[in-house]
Amino acid sequence: MTDSSLRKVADRLAKTLNQDLLIQQTTHELREILKVNRILLYYFYSPWKGQVTFESVSDPQFSIFGKSGPDQCFGEEYAALYLQGRVRAISNIEIEPINECHREFLRNLQVQANLVVPILSPIGLWGLLVAHHCEDTRLWSLDDIKRMKTAAATLGTAATIRDS
Repeated sequence: MTDSSLRKVADRLAKTLNQDLLIQQTTHELREILKVNRILLYYFYSPWKGQVTFESVSDPQFSIFGKSGPDQCFGEEYAALYLQGRVRAISNIEIEPINECHREFLRNLQVQANLVVPILSPIGLWGLLVAHHCEDTRLWSLDDIKRMKTAAATLGTAATIRDS
C-alpha cells in the first residue's frame, strides 16, 4: 500500500469516527432535551431496508439497537414522502390512523408516541431520526419538531461528508 493509499484510508476512518461521535452526541442531547425514552438513527443500507445503528435510551430496557423495521410496512410510497421532507408526529399510536403492521411494530418496540424526521443528503434519503416515548402518550410541540429537523439536517450534512 502506498503512502497516498494509507492517507486516504486514514482520512476516511477519521471522517467516520467524527460522524459517529456527532451522531452519538446528537441522539443523547436530543433525548435529554425532549425528555423521551429513546432517540435513534435508522440508517438505510439499501433501498428502504435499514436498521437502528445509533440510539440513546433513558433505560437499557428500551434498547432496540440493531433492529430492522418491517419491510412490508416501509416501501416506495413512504420513502417518497420522507424524500419530500415529511415529518410524522404520532402522539398516541393506538388512536392514530396508521397501517396495522406499523402499529404492531411500534407496540413490539414499546412505543406509545413517536416523532420521525428524515435525514436527507444529496444522494437521497440517508436515514430517519426518530424519537420514541414509551412510558406514555405525548403531544409533540413545534419546538420538538424544530429540534429534530435541525438535528436531522446536521446529520445529513455529516452523511454527505462521510460518503464523499
